[in-house]
Amino acid sequence: MEQLTDATCGTVDLGAAGSVRRLGFGAMRLTGSGVWGPPDDPDAARAVLHRVLDLGIDLIDTADAYGPDVNEDMIAATLSPYPAGLVIATKGGLVRQGPGQWSPDGRPEHLRRACEGSLTRLGVDTIGLYQLHRPDPEVPFEDSVGTLAELRAEGKIAEVGLSNVSVEELRAAQAIVPIVSVQNRYNLRERDSEDVLQACTADGIAFVPYFPLGGFGFTSGTAALVEIGEAHGVPPSAVALAWLLARSPIMVPIPGTASMLHLEQNVAAASLRLGDHELERLDAFRPELGEMLKAKLSTPLSPEARARIRAQAGPLRRLWDRLRGRS
Repeated sequence: MEQLTDATCGTVDLGAAGSVRRLGFGAMRLTGSGVWGPPDDPDAARAVLHRVLDLGIDLIDTADAYGPDVNEDMIAATLSPYPAGLVIATKGGLVRQGPGQWSPDGRPEHLRRACEGSLTRLGVDTIGLYQLHRPDPEVPFEDSVGTLAELRAEGKIAEVGLSNVSVEELRAAQAIVPIVSVQNRYNLRERDSEDVLQACTADGIAFVPYFPLGGFGFTSGTAALVEIGEAHGVPPSAVALAWLLARSPIMVPIPGTASMLHLEQNVAAASLRLGDHELERLDAFRPELGEMLKAKLSTPLSPEARARIRAQAGPLRRLWDRLRGRS
């Protein structure tokens, strides 16, 4: 199995956090069901983390909400003292009530506590990349970002990133503090953040797509990915990652897995070069309605989707009441 190298996939600059190779690892899957509690097999999870480093991955993405706290604790217990050049990117701004339950908390006092907790759990004096997990509709966005700017000025974080933001929110944040990365949901099937990707490409900001494989069973059930994969002798998931890497020079997918085999297959995707015709076919891909519904039904709601539904429920209910003459 070849290691990931600068030559196979290129690098992106994360400012003071350093440069990283354009294929990272999302550690969220190394937790229990519902991203709650420890993984079922902690020894296997630790083995996957060691293999991540063996394969040349130098960006690991985590968050205080994964577990909660469990994911950061495991990374520190397994990998500390960290090798030179490894960037541990973590996030704050979501709180947990139980398995599969998430809600935003972008209050300055919460973000400060969250960051300081991550510093302690990760066992570092400075977090290389600290990201706002998602905007909180109940807190002015500028207040949340301003807190991260303060933490950066204090030396507690080296660089600031954002997650689940629009272009407008990215521009608002850039007016407060330098932004080196944006982590939004993006894959072959879901391209709602295309405008954010283009803005990041223009500004040289790392774009970190989470959920890069598009959902359970999506890659293996998509003819274009299967056929192109067969032509190259690789699994469909490798084609999906290769398409992302070809999409923009600042793209940094962070596929997550608890499987050693899947981890190695993901890394192999970095050296896959798709032909122009194959890229055009994938660029033009649009899932059939039935395929989209199947994927939606088999994919749990993301924390962000849950938060959006909660944020929108009140105004929709008030509108319904007015229409029925009950306001």
